[in-house]
Amino acid sequence: MVTLTQRPVGELLRQWRERRRLSQLDLSIQADISTRHLSFVETGRSAPSRDMVLHLADELDVPLRDRNRLLLAAGYAPVYGESDLDAPEMAPVRAAVRKILAGMEPFPAGVFDRRWNLVDANTQMSLFTEGVPAELLAPPMNGLRVSLHPDGLASRIINLGEWRAHLLGRLRREVAVTADAVLMELYEELAAYPCEDPEPHLDNDVVVPIRIRHHDVELAFFSTVATFGTPADITVDELSIESFFPADDVTSKFLTR
Repeated sequence: MVTLTQRPVGELLRQWRERRRLSQLDLSIQADISTRHLSFVETGRSAPSRDMVLHLADELDVPLRDRNRLLLAAGYAPVYGESDLDAPEMAPVRAAVRKILAGMEPFPAGVFDRRWNLVDANTQMSLFTEGVPAELLAPPMNGLRVSLHPDGLASRIINLGEWRAHLLGRLRREVAVTADAVLMELYEELAAYPCEDPEPHLDNDVVVPIRIRHHDVELAFFSTVATFGTPADITVDELSIESFFPADDVTSKFLTR
């Protein structure tokens, strides 16, 4: 019989503070509590109230799923529900997602969960999945895997080294702030894919276009990511909408003709 040991809430809060690169003084000022009290909470000398756990989690921008874990570690019941996206009560969310995706056309757009599995997409996302083997598109289809797998979109990406460096850097940052073991495994898998193109060191990769071959034309896109504001459900909190906009006139004319 294996006994799972729950880490103390103070230790978990300290880990989240360190991931956010905040000192105890920084967080105490931000949260409007004394440094002494925060130190006592982190070391276990003081048991935080339910409201204090939620307050610190909010100041640390902890994802809702992990806020529930903090509450459990402190001896309190979770407060955030997690609904299946197909559940009847999620109908307004599904409708909003479909409206956003339809409104983005003729530009490609997709909805992803926290581990970059595709949840929904508009018809124009087929520009990126055309010719990709069925096994890579089988649910749950991982957008990052499809992008960088040598049998996937990578074979059509003209600036593969640059795009790969951008995606891996983005994923590496997500792993650093979430400590998600599944994302870490995904990063190691993607980093092991072969790539003959040189990968530049991107000091400022805020906007990195992806350039792909589509039949006899070269298309270029830049992307933006949107999330739902102040969600109270874990599923909604973990959704992100990535939209791809034309990065040059050729792409713009191709999509709007």
